[in-house]
Amino acid sequence: MTLNGKKVVLAYSGGLDTSVCVKWLEQQGAEPYALYLDLGQGEPADDVRAKALKIGAADAFVRDARAEFVEEYVAPAIKANALYGGKYPLFTALGRPLIAKKLVEVAREVGASHIAHGSTGKGNDQVRFDVTTASIAPDLTVVAPVRDWNMSRPEEMAYAEEHGIPVPVSKKSPYSVDENLFGRSIEAGPLEDPDHEPTEDVFALTVAPEEAPNEAEYVEIGFSEGLPVSLNDVGLPLVELITELNRIAGTHGVGRIDMIEDRLVGIKSREIYECPAALTIIQAHKELETMTLTKDILRFKATVEQRYAELTYDGLWFTPLKSALDAFVSETQKAVTGSVRLKLYKGSSTVVGRTAPKGLYSKELATYDPNSTFDEAAAAGFIALWGLPARQWAGVHGGIEQESSAAK
Repeated sequence: MTLNGKKVVLAYSGGLDTSVCVKWLEQQGAEPYALYLDLGQGEPADDVRAKALKIGAADAFVRDARAEFVEEYVAPAIKANALYGGKYPLFTALGRPLIAKKLVEVAREVGASHIAHGSTGKGNDQVRFDVTTASIAPDLTVVAPVRDWNMSRPEEMAYAEEHGIPVPVSKKSPYSVDENLFGRSIEAGPLEDPDHEPTEDVFALTVAPEEAPNEAEYVEIGFSEGLPVSLNDVGLPLVELITELNRIAGTHGVGRIDMIEDRLVGIKSREIYECPAALTIIQAHKELETMTLTKDILRFKATVEQRYAELTYDGLWFTPLKSALDAFVSETQKAVTGSVRLKLYKGSSTVVGRTAPKGLYSKELATYDPNSTFDEAAAAGFIALWGLPARQWAGVHGGIEQESSAAK
């Protein structure tokens, strides 16, 4: 692929991979434009822009996309309780379709024919960027310098040093870090050994549980139609709520994940995540659903949630199935309003209370008091009919135990 004279818009993070990409694109004769999206990483925007221009970008765009990220990507994932592998709240995967969408927008602005990203050939992000672009702008060509160049991480660091590219990675700290408002991932270096216990220098959002406060802290999350709207009875926009809950839960060591993950490309990888707010919110949301949704919806929604997480992880955000699942999930959330109280203590988050104005729980039905409204006399007839197929089978076949003996 020749890039000489081509305008290329690069998803720029300021890290090792994308910093190297700027210089590489320039050396290929391309006219590289850097796009940095603020999704809550916390880096000073001016510093990122200056770095990209210094490396060789023709121009660098810095845009605040936190509100759009939370409202259009994080919010639906919360409603869907989206956890890949039952653990990972998908914060990186949720950011990629938004970044790809913005890359396309900037490409239209500057008249670029190509967009680029810094993903490797082993990761999931390459699929997310490539497939999303194909879904919304099939006329654009995607370039992946790190994947195509096939450079190892030590080689990338050597290249950066050779070309005077400042990057926050050294041989003493070889981690690859990705962060946004909803979480932080850490991989590479000694973490590639699945039997290596992460040292505390890996973590930034959470304190070690043993170093957390000796007193528990209670938080109450209020929800309206499936979305968190208040923290400790104070109404907050979702961006602010997530930021504050990250701080509170992280102070108590809540939110650490260490998992072996099945990547889309077929390999298993060891991943370390920090997501205090994400895990706490989803835990509370699931609990509120147990109060407000019927048993059949809860059981079916669990299947939808798994598929929803897989679609998100696999880069299929802008697809018909994902849109259809969104419609189902949104319908289920109309009654998911109320509050959940959690106890945070030394790495654990425990639900200790829940209320809902349209909750299906009835104390009058559930209580064992003499004044219970549950008609216990009706139970015998219900059990007789419920167990009728089992009795009929036993009558014909002589029971499971006799049938097993006959088979021997």
